[in-house]
Amino acid sequence: MSDLFTGLKEKVKGQNLKIVFPEGLDERILKAAGRLAEENILTPILIGDLEEVQTKAENLGVSLQNAEIYDPKSYAQFDALVASFVERRKGKATEEDARKALLDENYFGTMLVYANQADGLVSGAIHSTADTVRPALQIIKTKEGVKKTSGVFIMVREDEKYVFADCAININPDSLDLAEIAVESAKTARMFDIDPRVAMLSFSTKGSAKSPETEKVEGALAEAKLKDPLLVIDGEFQFDAAFVPSVAKQKAPDSPIQGDANVFVFPSLEAGNIGYKIAQRLGNFEAVGPILQGLNRPVNDLSRGCNEEDVYKLALITAAQSISH
Repeated sequence: MSDLFTGLKEKVKGQNLKIVFPEGLDERILKAAGRLAEENILTPILIGDLEEVQTKAENLGVSLQNAEIYDPKSYAQFDALVASFVERRKGKATEEDARKALLDENYFGTMLVYANQADGLVSGAIHSTADTVRPALQIIKTKEGVKKTSGVFIMVREDEKYVFADCAININPDSLDLAEIAVESAKTARMFDIDPRVAMLSFSTKGSAKSPETEKVEGALAEAKLKDPLLVIDGEFQFDAAFVPSVAKQKAPDSPIQGDANVFVFPSLEAGNIGYKIAQRLGNFEAVGPILQGLNRPVNDLSRGCNEEDVYKLALITAAQSISH
C-alpha cells in the first residue's frame, strides 16, 4: 500500500469513526468492510437484511464482529429519520414520501450521516453516480458558499501525487463553477498533504488562442483569485506548460506556475474524464476516486467496476474527510 494510504490509516485509526455502506450484500463491499473492521480502523455500517448480510458474509469467510448491520425495515429510529427527512426537504416531501424514500438504502444511509449516526458514506458499487449523489444533494447539501459538488481523482504513482478535477460530476462548468472547483480541489489536496499549485487547463496558454472556451477559463482564474487570494493558481495553460518546466519557461515565463503544478482543473467533464483515464492507462497512475467535494458531510461514489481494494481505499478517504469536516 502506498504512503498515501498508510498515512490515511494512521490518521483515521482510533477516531471511532463509522462509515455507511448501503450496498451491504455486495461481495466487494463485504470483504472491504470486513478488513476495515478486523483492523479496527473504523466501524462499517452495512445496510441490508440482517440475516442475508450475515449469511453472505459467512459464505465469503468474512467476519463482521466489529461491524454493524442496519435494516431500514426494522431500524428502531426509523420514525425519527422520517420526521427529520420531511423537515429537511422543506415541503418537498410528505411523510408518506419520506417513508418510501428511506426504504431505499442510499437515502437511508445518507440520512444516517445527516443524523450524526455515521460519519460518511460510500456507495456506487452497484448503483449509478446519480443514485449516490442525489440523496446527498437533497439531504446533506453543499457547504455554505459552495453551489455545486464536484468530483476529483487523486492520481498516484510511487511518490507522485496529483489532483485532477472535475472528472465526475459537472458536464460543462461555467467560470464561476470552475473557480469553485479550483478552490475546493486545493482544499482536497491539502488533506492529502499536497501543497496545492493549481493550473487552470485549456487548449491555449496565456492567450495563445482566443475563443469563448479560453475566455471561460480566464474568467474562472479571476474568480478563484477573489475566492482565495493566497492560493497559488494560474492559467490558462496547455497541460505541458503547466507540467514541464522547460515548456513553462518558454510559454509562460512570468507565471508563478513553472511546470510544477500539482492540481489540474479541466475545462469540462469530457476533458477531465478523458485526461484521468489516459494518465491511468498509459501512465500507470492509480486513480483514486472520484472523491466528492463541497458537501457538508462526506459522501463518495465508487465505480461499478471497482474491486475490494478500491472500496477499502475510498472508505479510508471518506473517513479522513470526516475528520477534516
